[in-house]
This record gives sequence, structure tokens and C-alpha cells, in this order.
Amino acid sequence: MSTKIEKSDAEWQKELDPLQHHVLRNHGTERPFTSPLNNEKRKGIFRCAGCGEPLFDSSTKYESGSGWPSFWAPMNDQAVDTTSDASHGMIRTEVTCAKCGGHLGHVFPDGPQPTGDRYCMNGAALKFEEKK
Repeated sequence: MSTKIEKSDAEWQKELDPLQHHVLRNHGTERPFTSPLNNEKRKGIFRCAGCGEPLFDSSTKYESGSGWPSFWAPMNDQAVDTTSDASHGMIRTEVTCAKCGGHLGHVFPDGPQPTGDRYCMNGAALKFEEKK
């Protein structure tokens, strides 16, 4: 991964649409079953919508039934960071982009093998790039 990106909130607001800004910069959540990426089945890479960093390969995407794009692993150990999130009266593990710090979603220990993890990501935090 290259150098971390740091921008002011005003700079992020100029670059992101309102939903992307709400999710990525304000730790928001999109409504379930609203992202077109839920149904994305092509081979490719899911990148951070904020900085373009590659985060998830389509080969790790699966249908979790949660209403958000779900993956069983990130691209590599340096793609995302995780922290404990005690908001909303529960303890969860938040997932952020390691390059720009944008909020992506949460990871849960109820996913498929080989990892057993479910990276439950906001589609608004991702951009899909088809492999040609």
C-alpha cells in the first residue's frame, strides 16, 4: 500500500456524493438491499470509493442474505484496518480502508470457509472494476 491519504472534510465533500460521504467519512450505513453491488457477479476488483485502493477480489464475494455486499476475505492483510466499534449498543469490529481511513462496514465471525468471516460492506463505500 502507498502513503496514507489525508484530506479535510471539505475536500472529501467535493469528491464524494452525499451517500458516499455519509458512509465513508461519517461512519454511516446505507439501507440494506439498495446497492447495485449486491448483485454484481462479474469477475473483478472492489475498490474503495474514496481513494480507489483495491480492497476485495470478486472471488471472495458471496451472497450472505444480509442486504450488503459480503466477502470472506480482503485482497490482502494491508488492504483494510479493523477496530472495535461499541456504537449502537453493541460490540462490533469496524472495517476501514487502510489507505484513506474510510468506513467500509463491519466484519463478523459467521461467514463461509475458508476464513469463517463475513466482511459486510456498504456498497456506497465501494466501486467495482471488471477484470477484462
